[in-house]
Amino acid sequence: MELATIRTAEGTRAAVRSGDQWLPLGAPHLSALLADAAWRTTAQAALAGPAPHAVAPVAADDAELVLPLPAPRKVICCGLNYADHILEMGRDLPEHPTLFAKFADTLTGPTDEIAVPAAAQGALDWEAELAVVVGAELRNAGEEEARQGIAGYTLANDISVRDWQNRTLQWFQGKAWDATNPLGPVLVTADALDPEAGIEITCEVNGVRRQTGNTKTLVFSPAALVAYISQFTVLRPGDVILTGTPGGVGMGMKPPRYLADGDTVVVEAQGLGRVANTIRFTD
Repeated sequence: MELATIRTAEGTRAAVRSGDQWLPLGAPHLSALLADAAWRTTAQAALAGPAPHAVAPVAADDAELVLPLPAPRKVICCGLNYADHILEMGRDLPEHPTLFAKFADTLTGPTDEIAVPAAAQGALDWEAELAVVVGAELRNAGEEEARQGIAGYTLANDISVRDWQNRTLQWFQGKAWDATNPLGPVLVTADALDPEAGIEITCEVNGVRRQTGNTKTLVFSPAALVAYISQFTVLRPGDVILTGTPGGVGMGMKPPRYLADGDTVVVEAQGLGRVANTIRFTD
């Protein structure tokens, strides 16, 4: 299934895609939909046929796809998870995942402009990523339980402020700027997409390809990451896990190359669509 949060004249609503239209569901967005243990049944029922008094379908061309998960309890990210990116950063392959956290405030929509304040404009970098969306409560999960507990996948761009990131050994201050992490445009359920079989993810800056990676080369698979994280913190439906970025980031270039005012960054993956955002420097 393909799920999204759509915006119409009546506001936002979680929806499931059926051909060339979106079928609105009862929740205002996917964060709220996934909080209901029956979310999958609800979406499947909508696909099976309209219920009495159901909200009318919305043509795909008329639906604006917005931030799909505006209220995750946790956003956890894995750095250094593609071998080529690890090597371009001058590091050894890790024995354990390198993790950091963000807040929900960091997230923004798949086509939103990214407003960058003056303090963050010096070394702004792109990072195309596959994001995992949790679909069940998980504690101390094994890898198979973790795999079964994944609701699905979406795209992310972990926009990073490198000069702030490199101020200390901890990356947090370079990764958690408000409304700088595009997410979306859709959530594709785990039964329809298999990252371990391989999903190619690309990033273009102003039409120039900068990153190409395949999820089958991840050091830690999505299921392995979910299982590992669940050992020390409970994961709940709607939580988001970013799985890392492939090689080709601006910081890895010689000399480094960073984003400027007006640049457009596009992250794409077959089956997951694209996020396309323009950078706007603000005072």
